[in-house]
Amino acid sequence: ELMASVRCRLQELWEERELVLWEARECAERGEELEATVRDLCKPNEFERYMMFIGDLEKVVSLLLCLSSRLARVQNAMSRMDGNTDAEEKQSLNERHKLLSRQREDAKDLKENLDRRERVVSGILAKYLTEQQLQDYQHFVQAKTSLLIEQKDLEEQIKFFEEQLENLEQSIP
Repeated sequence: ELMASVRCRLQELWEERELVLWEARECAERGEELEATVRDLCKPNEFERYMMFIGDLEKVVSLLLCLSSRLARVQNAMSRMDGNTDAEEKQSLNERHKLLSRQREDAKDLKENLDRRERVVSGILAKYLTEQQLQDYQHFVQAKTSLLIEQKDLEEQIKFFEEQLENLEQSIP
């Protein structure tokens, strides 16, 4: 019964992932249309700034999500430590925690820098785009970020439930 429930939840997550992937493709198409508009209206160096910002947006958000996820897994492992955990494993987890914490702080600095660059790009685009086009741009940036977060969250949930199902299958003779 438990396995059937986990399989059902996995099926729901896979369907939700397909929907999010479809939304991501739609968002990418809007991004391509916006890119063409910006290329046509802006100076080459301004267009290059826009493109660099859009490319870095995905990289920085993905980096932050990845580091946060890895840090959470290390913190979970640390919370499961007890008197039976050997010293080498404790030290390894503590070192990984410190490293990941530093890396996440660096990634947060990158995100702050990216936010400043976004304000500069918005200022540039405000000179060329109509109010509606500017709103479309802002919606595109928000949607791209939200979809990245949603995709990562779904992947984590799917991985968790797949591991649960595998453990259940192995525990039943």
